[in-house]
Amino acid sequence: MSTVDSDAPVETIWEGRFITAKRQGRWEYVSRSRGIGAAVILAIDDGHVLLVEQYRVPLGKNCIELPAGLVGDQDEHGDEDASLAAIRELEEETGYHANVIEDCGEFYSSPGMVSESFSLFQAKELTKVGDGGGVDGENITVHRVALVELDGFIEKKRAEGAAIDVKLLLFLQPK
Repeated sequence: MSTVDSDAPVETIWEGRFITAKRQGRWEYVSRSRGIGAAVILAIDDGHVLLVEQYRVPLGKNCIELPAGLVGDQDEHGDEDASLAAIRELEEETGYHANVIEDCGEFYSSPGMVSESFSLFQAKELTKVGDGGGVDGENITVHRVALVELDGFIEKKRAEGAAIDVKLLLFLQPK
């Protein structure tokens, strides 16, 4: 296993409020600023999965995703536990409250260019408490999709031009 560049100094190329571009040896990559983490929520309720759809500027189109959000990104949530962030984000984005949240571990979505990890949580014992849609103009559309209809839903959304988040690979069935 090669560890070339692992001892090279880390140089900050640019830092914004949420992301930092870095160089280490021959590698260039992006990390979250200020130690901010992310929580992703797998919420399955009575044979249905909760998905969100929102416009993503880097993609230039809507994206179908699992509900998710940043941990500790706001001053009032600065020392927030990731499991509490998952419960909060699920409710903000989908309008569902999870009475039970199970930590499924830490994952990396694109380790060749981004150092960011996310904590995956499974939400259980869901109760609808609101409309969802996010906060501060997030303009999130909530989809409650039957698991048996998920392949068709993804195909339909892809045909409409939506991007599909890699985390939805959790649901793909071999054909």
